[in-house]
Amino acid sequence: MSTPLNQADAAGRTGPIRVVIADDQQLIRAGFRALLESVPDIEVVAEAGTGKLAVELVTRHRPDVVLMDIRMPDGDGLWATEQIVQNPLLSGTHIVIVTTFEFDEYVAHAIRAGASGFLVKDTEPTELIRAVRVVAAGDGLLSPSVTRRLLERMAVSLADSREATSLAALTEREREVLGLVGRGLTNTEIGLRLFLSPLTAKTHVSRIMSKLGARDRVQLVIIAAETGLVSPGL
Repeated sequence: MSTPLNQADAAGRTGPIRVVIADDQQLIRAGFRALLESVPDIEVVAEAGTGKLAVELVTRHRPDVVLMDIRMPDGDGLWATEQIVQNPLLSGTHIVIVTTFEFDEYVAHAIRAGASGFLVKDTEPTELIRAVRVVAAGDGLLSPSVTRRLLERMAVSLADSREATSLAALTEREREVLGLVGRGLTNTEIGLRLFLSPLTAKTHVSRIMSKLGARDRVQLVIIAAETGLVSPGL
C-alpha cells in the first residue's frame, strides 16, 4: 500500500521519496524511471550516466535514495558512493548498489563505504519499489545470507579495526539488540528472540543508530562486526 503523500512516513518525510538513478545504460535508467514513477509515493528527480555527474546531481538535489550502478565511466559507482557518504550535507541520502552480479568484492567495498544495500538488475519490479521504500525509511537491504558473505569478505580488515568503535554509550540490552542486527535479523525476529514487541525492538535499533552515529542498519552490521559482537561465521 502506498504512503499517502500528505502524511509523514517513518523517516519523518512528507511528500514523495526522491530518487536519483545512476547507470551508464540509458535503457536501464528509463526502465527504472518508468517503474518507480508508476507509484504515487516515489519521484525520480534526476538521472546520471557517469559517477561524476551522479555526485553533482545528488549534491544538487539531495535525494532520499540513489540507485547506483558500479561500472560507470568518469568515476565509477564505488568512487561516487564514497564521495556522497563523506559529504555531511548528504547524511539523509541512502545509496543502493544496483549490479549484474549477486555479490562480489565491489559490492562489499561499496557497503563498507556506506551503501545501504544492493539489488541485482533482474530484481522483480515490485521488489525494486519495495527496496526504495525500505531504504528511504532508514532500513538496509541485507539478508542474513548476504550479511554472512559480507562479513566473510571483511574478515581480514575487521581483525585490525575492533577498537574503531566504542559501545560504551550502549546499555546491555542495546548491545544485545545490536548483536542480533549484526546477524541480519529484522525487528520482528529480534522481538521474538528477546520477548519484545517489534515496535520496542525498532525503538532500540533507532536509539542505537543515534548513539553510534550510524546511517542505517547496514552500518550497524559493520559496527557489530568491528566491535566483535558478531563474527564472520555468525
